[in-house]
Amino acid sequence: MNKSIITVVGKDTIGIIARVCTYLADNKVNILDISQTIVQEYFNMMMIVDMSAIEKPFDRIVTEMAELGEAMGVQIKCQREEIFDKMHRI
Repeated sequence: MNKSIITVVGKDTIGIIARVCTYLADNKVNILDISQTIVQEYFNMMMIVDMSAIEKPFDRIVTEMAELGEAMGVQIKCQREEIFDKMHRI
């Protein structure tokens, strides 16, 4: 399995989850786990996804997700699981 971590942070607006999930489905990314919270008016979502079936290069997915976030007024980051784990090791 080719796992990645996707984070979405920004002001809460209608349709954030729908637009992110639609992009993922259109690109054959399977959502394995998802957690989202809203603190006051700020949206925070973390997803663990399987990218084994993607047809585009990983870097292109990362760029397109960042552009999608920019268009929605949120920040979307996508990292491979092993990089995320090393960055957040205590």
